[in-house]
Amino acid sequence: MSNLNIMIVGVGGQGTLLASRILGDVALSSGLDVKVSEVHGMAQRGGSVVTYVKMGEKVYSPVIEKNEADIILCFEKLEALRWIDHAKKDATIVINNQRIDPMPVIIGKAKYPEDIINKIKADYNNVVDVPALDLAKKCGNTKSVNVVMIGVMAQHSQIKKDVWVKAIEKTVKPQFLEVNLKAFEAGFNYVAGK
Repeated sequence: MSNLNIMIVGVGGQGTLLASRILGDVALSSGLDVKVSEVHGMAQRGGSVVTYVKMGEKVYSPVIEKNEADIILCFEKLEALRWIDHAKKDATIVINNQRIDPMPVIIGKAKYPEDIINKIKADYNNVVDVPALDLAKKCGNTKSVNVVMIGVMAQHSQIKKDVWVKAIEKTVKPQFLEVNLKAFEAGFNYVAGK
């Protein structure tokens, strides 16, 4: 497997760190070198959060520059727009269609951009638009949006499903395991447009 550069983008409280831990475990279980780096602003207050996960035979730096991401996992659609310039032209971009207004929009200093997902689809061919919040609600916990998104990404990966499931079992606290396994299945079985 050649190196794989994955960015996880969202806002504080959406579980990007847990998602990156699951990805890290998947990489290690697959015998790959992995580097994880988290960059964020006011994560606890809904600020922008970005996590870089690089895996492959040998990884030297955790940072992903512009036009280097093979996959961008977007937990919120404005964050997808904010970080899209990091995607390669043929990148897989998985976008939760959830809207979470940032502080400038909440206080009336800025407008939330219109039609974000279609703007991204106009420039990139491999965009998966996911109603992750709705899927997480059906699984019993809105906080499992991150694992729904991991499930969608896993469906588009070359790594076997059981490796993903074992990583979730190792990473998620026991009291939240059942709902997160359901969330992973919901994401893994999600078919866009159906």
